[in-house]
Amino acid sequence: MSSRSRVALSVFGCALLAGATVAWAQTSASAGPAQELAGILEAGQMGAIAAQHPTEPDRFVAALYFPGTLLVVSARYSAPQLLETRLEMKEYREIYVELNGAALPDSKIFVQDVGADGLLSARDNADGFERGDRNWIFNRNWRDQSLAEAEYEKNYQDADVEYATMLNALLGQAKS
Repeated sequence: MSSRSRVALSVFGCALLAGATVAWAQTSASAGPAQELAGILEAGQMGAIAAQHPTEPDRFVAALYFPGTLLVVSARYSAPQLLETRLEMKEYREIYVELNGAALPDSKIFVQDVGADGLLSARDNADGFERGDRNWIFNRNWRDQSLAEAEYEKNYQDADVEYATMLNALLGQAKS
């Protein structure tokens, strides 16, 4: 192999590696809203927030905040009027507890955002997303989760968009 061919092959290999790195480090749709919400909750010394889902009137979203971690749950509730009343009274922690325990079957979504920086797909990451009886850890280890890489990526993208929607609902409530 000529030195010119080796250089071309090296450049091609570096370009492939750079492309893979860029794809691997994609920006999360939920990163900005998560960081903003964590900042508001931290500044207001609030440990919880809740809101009605923006597109589903019988679905609610609630979050518990611990420095460096957001635990967010969204679910449909059989008696939405009760949660609406709790929302008016700013009983956010109680709403979180209700959604975790009394959600309508298969409607619950739970997000563990370690770092309160949005869902990230990275090695050694502990961010998790649970919907119904399925859950995913976005640590780039799709094989251990019995997934193909394409399925893992689709699950991540869908979860990130859903989480961003949930966070934006909570941000609206926190800012009001």
